[in-house]
Amino acid sequence: MPPDLEQFAHGVAVPLGWFYVVVCAANVLAAAGAARTRGYRRAATWGIISALFAVFAFRSFMGYPPQMPAACKEAIDSVLGPVSYTVGALAALALFYLGREFFAKTVVAWTALNASLMFMGMSLTDPQFAATTTNPDNLAVVGMVYLLAFFTWLATSQAVENDRRAGQGLPPVEKEHDRKILVWPDLVYTELICMVLLCTLLIVWSLSVPVPLEQPANPAATPNPSKAPWYFLGLQEMLVFSDAWLAGVVVPCLIVLGLMLIPYIDRNSEGSGFYTIARRRFAYLVFQFGFLGLWILLILVGTFMRGPNWSFFGLYEVRDPHKIAALTNVTLSQYFWVDMLGRELPQVPAACGWFSRLGHVLWREIFGVVLLAGYFLALPSLLGRTVFRQFRQDMGRWRYVAMVLLLLMMLTLPMKIILRWTLGLNYIVSMPEYFFNF
Repeated sequence: MPPDLEQFAHGVAVPLGWFYVVVCAANVLAAAGAARTRGYRRAATWGIISALFAVFAFRSFMGYPPQMPAACKEAIDSVLGPVSYTVGALAALALFYLGREFFAKTVVAWTALNASLMFMGMSLTDPQFAATTTNPDNLAVVGMVYLLAFFTWLATSQAVENDRRAGQGLPPVEKEHDRKILVWPDLVYTELICMVLLCTLLIVWSLSVPVPLEQPANPAATPNPSKAPWYFLGLQEMLVFSDAWLAGVVVPCLIVLGLMLIPYIDRNSEGSGFYTIARRRFAYLVFQFGFLGLWILLILVGTFMRGPNWSFFGLYEVRDPHKIAALTNVTLSQYFWVDMLGRELPQVPAACGWFSRLGHVLWREIFGVVLLAGYFLALPSLLGRTVFRQFRQDMGRWRYVAMVLLLLMMLTLPMKIILRWTLGLNYIVSMPEYFFNF
């Protein structure tokens, strides 16, 4: 082990020891709970895992915390590229949906939590990983990942249980606990207790974690990288793949508009008041893809994998400001005219009228224009006659058109990400003469 890594591991050994003690205690409680319900096999498993974390805690307090092997870190950094990360995250969501009955089990979820905490503890001995994840700006995002994973699993497990009960002709679980709760005093007392606890948590957090204030703004010294707050990192990441007018204006407006149109587009009352997937399969998939597969995905990329010059870095890769990304940005018109047809890219004459100029620009971008027209105009009609035939019949023409156009617009983001990182294709249609690039 290099001396600097060994010295850093010694420096974080004691905090990691307490981290392992907490995880060990959680597994002891899980083992005790399993034993009370006569789940002796599960109790034995959690007992073994708690003993393992106890050993980790002992080693950490002795100054030798378990570390992620260098070969594993190199393998993770080499595999974790932009394309593999995007495709892998979407594939993981698809796997979670297809195997939801398996992943909804408490045993599987607790095992995954233990594995992630072990990975986190061993990775925190790496200076770069620790600097990224323990940065005061990023601590909230780390907590958000675990909270989001927990509530996604909880809702999915309840939906799986309700779908199983529906197959047996039984009412949802929520219907069996459908008793009246008074606003006063029941709800008000509960909200008051939650408010006090959350305020206490925020006060303790603000006192224990230093505020990440930097030097006053200096136009001669711009931070590298200059990152937006975490809740805007998704938009900032989209600026890599789209023009500012599209990623900063059109897309946020479409997100707000789409959320406003949900009650008018989706009038299906199935699944109201209880968790279900089988009765709201399409709505569930669209939400999981749009929220987890796109928005949260981009936030995580911007938080943990973007470094100096907005380059893409692995989890353990040193943020070298001199790293050069071997990425050639070309437009679809260049692929069409130069690479496919072997001709020069049509040029717009300097001295020409407005209509003549527009005609030359459209001729240069003809392949991209036809492609976008087919995608946004012809594809909705084709889907309405095939895959989405039932949706079109139930929703009517205009509600169906609004739904499918918003869906197609959402799908352009992962397609542009993959095309950018694989082919270097940044724009389908590029008309800088009219400040239009898509």
